[in-house]
Amino acid sequence: MSTYVPVQSRPRATGLPGAGLFANYAKTALLMAGLVALLAIGGNAVGGYQGMLMFGGLGLLMNFVMYWFSDRIALMAHRAQEVGPSEAPTLHTIVGRLASRAGMPMPRVYVIPDQSPNAFATGRNPHHAAVAVTEGLLQILDERQLAGVLAHELAHVRNRDVLIATIAAGVAGLISSIGYVLQFGFMLGGASRDDEDRGGGLAALAWIIVAPIIALLIQMAISRSREYSADASGAALTGDPDALADALATLEQAKHRLPYHFAGPATAHLFIVNPLRGGVASVMNLLSTHPPIEERIARLRAMRA
Repeated sequence: MSTYVPVQSRPRATGLPGAGLFANYAKTALLMAGLVALLAIGGNAVGGYQGMLMFGGLGLLMNFVMYWFSDRIALMAHRAQEVGPSEAPTLHTIVGRLASRAGMPMPRVYVIPDQSPNAFATGRNPHHAAVAVTEGLLQILDERQLAGVLAHELAHVRNRDVLIATIAAGVAGLISSIGYVLQFGFMLGGASRDDEDRGGGLAALAWIIVAPIIALLIQMAISRSREYSADASGAALTGDPDALADALATLEQAKHRLPYHFAGPATAHLFIVNPLRGGVASVMNLLSTHPPIEERIARLRAMRA
């Protein structure tokens, strides 16, 4: 294994300034407003004024839940357990050094009880952030590669990428769910003739067809450039782009041998490498925030001085 060079002994990184921070806040606000507006329009088409109020209320509730509780939901979904310095001293040391170097508060540190090597970050801002790694990640990577992965995750936190991705995923999931509910309602008896005379039945049918498409487009709105940016910022933070490149290659190979047991489309976008496998992964790759691993590695290799 490569010898680990302490992060704080390297030249100070300049790849994590919050130049795009205002843009990320604006995108977050637009996603939230878009969710409420889209659901209100759909509700009005399906159920008139009452439907607009109900669907718009769902949007407001979703915004509230995703903004304040998305980190807890994600950590619970993946069985993550918080660990202290005495339980994971190396992990805490590396995270602390990177956070200090990036000018960020120390995030909470979690370990996921799974042998598939992977990691994700969550939290609405750097003051309410958490970094989670699997037991498999700690076993398969050396300290240098682990620092590269953790720097990538801290870059996401600093740039508020996690909040944007989580809200966008919530938007897509809620819109799809409403489409399925309406479809189920039609199967049980459909709209009344009065509704059809008002065009409500056709509007509901249109929503059933269009909702999944809208949901997919929202997922695609989470730009893949965020992963490239986090790779570049993380590499600049450690001063060692090869460390992250080596880690990505290792993680991509290992995930085919060691499937992740808690994987699901709702949170797959959070991870440093896509935890999904098989047919689901093939479909999600078309909409994923994860660019091809080969391209990410190539860009990191090109950063070598």
